Amino acid sequence: MTASYIKNGETLVLDSQACIGCGACVDVCPHGVFILEAGKARIDRRGACMECGACARNCPVAALAVEAGVGCAGAIILGKLRGTAPSCGGEAGCGSGKGTACC
Repeated sequence: MTASYIKNGETLVLDSQACIGCGACVDVCPHGVFILEAGKARIDRRGACMECGACARNCPVAALAVEAGVGCAGAIILGKLRGTAPSCGGEAGCGSGKGTACC
């Protein structure tokens, strides 16, 4: 079974017109969200996106945008910093209006 991080929305946006098909997003995505198809990136597994932002930071033509830190990645990082379990409440995720990952 494939992990799903975002149940009720996401901030990941791909501008397929701007995409040059370099494959950087495919290479850096930790959950295989993207595939290359017909010389362009395509979002193949949107629900697997944890909104870490690696794809957008590595896209040489800014064809990707994601509000990094609002999804599961944000919850995991906050949990580590606080010494607690990952939580989607508060600053990241559920109830914040900034995303609904892991909920």
